[in-house]
Amino acid sequence: MKGRGRFVDTRPLRGSRPFRDLWIGSAASQLGSQIATVAVLAQVWELTGSPVGTGAIGLVSGLATLLFGLLGGTLADTLDRRTVVRAATGGQLLAAAGLFAQALADNRNVLLLLALVAAGTACGALGAPARRTFPVRLLPADQVAAGLALANISFQAAMLTGPALAGLIIAGWDLPAAYAAQAVAVAISALALIRLPPMRPEGPATARGRRKPQRGGWAIVLRRPTLWGVMATDLSATLLAMPIALFPLVNEARFGGDPRTLGLFLSAVAVGGITAGLLSGTVTRRRGAGRVQLIAAGVWGLALAGFGLAGPLWLALGCLAMAGAADTVSVVTRSALVQLETPDAYRGRVSSVEHVIGVAGPELGNFRGGLVASATSAPFALVAGGLSATLAIAVVAAMNAPLRAYRTPAAAPPATEPQPSSTESAAAQA
Repeated sequence: MKGRGRFVDTRPLRGSRPFRDLWIGSAASQLGSQIATVAVLAQVWELTGSPVGTGAIGLVSGLATLLFGLLGGTLADTLDRRTVVRAATGGQLLAAAGLFAQALADNRNVLLLLALVAAGTACGALGAPARRTFPVRLLPADQVAAGLALANISFQAAMLTGPALAGLIIAGWDLPAAYAAQAVAVAISALALIRLPPMRPEGPATARGRRKPQRGGWAIVLRRPTLWGVMATDLSATLLAMPIALFPLVNEARFGGDPRTLGLFLSAVAVGGITAGLLSGTVTRRRGAGRVQLIAAGVWGLALAGFGLAGPLWLALGCLAMAGAADTVSVVTRSALVQLETPDAYRGRVSSVEHVIGVAGPELGNFRGGLVASATSAPFALVAGGLSATLAIAVVAAMNAPLRAYRTPAAAPPATEPQPSSTESAAAQA
């Protein structure tokens, strides 16, 4: 039994049918998103032949996430969260159908393509805060981290397999087939939401049954040290040490620019993340989530600094795999802590802040890394970024005793049969 505890904790899948449905649907949606990402990148490059064009994908996606993610947080604290996610997923399905239709019609207008990308991203961001609150409502408190670990495994698996699958689909059947695959994946995600129970936020109801969000939904992040601490830790890790934009420079400088090596960089991060997910039982059964998240985020920074210094390819890939594993542990513990520490009436808005930080932080971190590397070198940007991230995380840990001491709720005691009274026992013996 002790050995089993080291591996992925599957209790949420075995014990909760609604969570199992949600997990299957989310896994399908994530795979479809990875396929669509490659298809959009390939189509924009085909239409523009410019890195400015491909960079515009990130710009429109980032703006849509920022604007609609925060709005989604307010909706998640006002309406039935299941309804919000269903509507958002329906919007994503329409956007996916639009991408398929424009590819089938051989669209040559890049603005139309970017508009459809922005629409799909906006719908996803609108539903993301509500979707993030589902595990804590569907699972016992002691299984929330395990459920998030399972969700992260599916995400890492999609990152590992999605781009390769997209390449095969595009090479064999062209862009419309890739967009069709995304549409099918989103449809599966929508079907998975059918059997979810209603999840209305806690709060005062109006005459029409709607709920008025309680005040202070945004300020609660600053009022609770555990919340601002985990978000500051995540922002420090991604803003100061995000490495993806530097991969081509490192590959060119140290490994001859071989595209296969560039692919290995991305795969190494995903392999590390999946491995950590498969062994996540070691982490999800630990109650000291704050300390675990701080340590994992620090390891992320140190591993990326090591990647910047690594000479042999095997060592570089090992550092990236370690970074991917640390990132998975950090994300799982952070997400569990945020959901468990936030009162339900505020979870939508707090989740929207977490979502925006989780998306905008890496994008800005990649931009920062590119600027530093252009002024110095890619290895310097990686080492300086990794060490500065670790230092910033250490400062957060030193300043935030409640985060260091935070412990997730213990497992509920098993239900027991009521013991018979002494009179009943005597009667039974007679």
